[in-house]
Amino acid sequence: MLSRRGLIGTVATATILPASVGRAQQEPIRIGVLNDQSGLYRDFGGPTSVLAARMAVEDFGSNVFGRPIEVIDADHQNKADLASAIARNWFDRQGVTAIADLTNSAAALAVQQLARERGKITLLTGPATTKLTNEECSPTGFHWAFDTYSQATGTAKAMLAEGGKSWFLLAADYAFGRQLAHDLREVVTAGGGQVVGEAFHPLSTPDFASFLLQAQTSKAQVIGLANGGDDTTNAIKQAAEFGITRGGQKLAGLVIVISIVHGLGLETAHGLVFTESFYWDMNEATRAWSKRFFARAARMPGMVQAATYSSVMHYLKSMQAAGTPEGIMVAARMRALPVDDFFAKGRVREDGRLLHDFFLAEVKAPSESAAPWDYYKIRRVIPAEEAAQPLAQSKCTLVR
Repeated sequence: MLSRRGLIGTVATATILPASVGRAQQEPIRIGVLNDQSGLYRDFGGPTSVLAARMAVEDFGSNVFGRPIEVIDADHQNKADLASAIARNWFDRQGVTAIADLTNSAAALAVQQLARERGKITLLTGPATTKLTNEECSPTGFHWAFDTYSQATGTAKAMLAEGGKSWFLLAADYAFGRQLAHDLREVVTAGGGQVVGEAFHPLSTPDFASFLLQAQTSKAQVIGLANGGDDTTNAIKQAAEFGITRGGQKLAGLVIVISIVHGLGLETAHGLVFTESFYWDMNEATRAWSKRFFARAARMPGMVQAATYSSVMHYLKSMQAAGTPEGIMVAARMRALPVDDFFAKGRVREDGRLLHDFFLAEVKAPSESAAPWDYYKIRRVIPAEEAAQPLAQSKCTLVR
């Protein structure tokens, strides 16, 4: 038999519980977009990735389980420690269930480890290192757009086939650049080529003169640019000033996106060959979504923006299918459900890598471009299984 105090406590609990449950049901599902919004990768992902995530939420219907969905964002300034601090605050205090983009491999590795510990989702559309699905893979981590293996494989094989047997590698001196240089070296060597030299430059350096002089002096047939964002733009501009391509050497941009081509202009960028996972003018579906994006961003999207939309949409569909926002259960649905949208038609592997087709692109000459943003010639499709590191080579603990 309950005492008077116990009865009062029971009644109080019964009175309070529905209100607290109601509040919990109304708490928003929060998705964070964490990337570089002020530095060398600002146009690579940056604020336009935030827009892409918001477009996905809007198209999904802006709520799930009767709870509103919010997108918040922050600038990690390409600092892994700052990225970790922001992610920790989002997970522990703001109820963020997933973080998207994460351009910058060092920042992405740090945040994915934190997310794994807390059972939260990472939707990796901007970073490139294969460590994210290899040694540092996570049951709640998903690599969506591209990685160092895909970028090295397509471009290097094409250049080797055209007689580019000797290479000089110019790479960013952090996790992304070093992994890309490693992957490129393996592809070149396996294809019968030779890496005759390499140089690693500081992130966001304004002056490539000494590095380009080394590349020019090496007499390598191909100079592979294992960097991204403004570093790639500046390296290509300064290579033109050095007369490198006029001297017979070829430039291979390993991570070229449409904003880089737009910034360079076709006079400077034409002839660049590279591997891509998205082009706005591929088909009716890519054109339709890209025109909606253009109306709000005043620029065409690249693969990072398109992949951010795709990954957030797939995450929300998987959450709805799982019936819960709990990370582990949503992650299982993300692996089970096929991806079928304007960005990709594929599936997620055990290691978290989205398998989808890539393509080899070449930048058009000014005379070949019929309209603004008409920049690419598609040379060939690279099948999904060829573009992804074979599971037989995987060091991921999730791979059976």
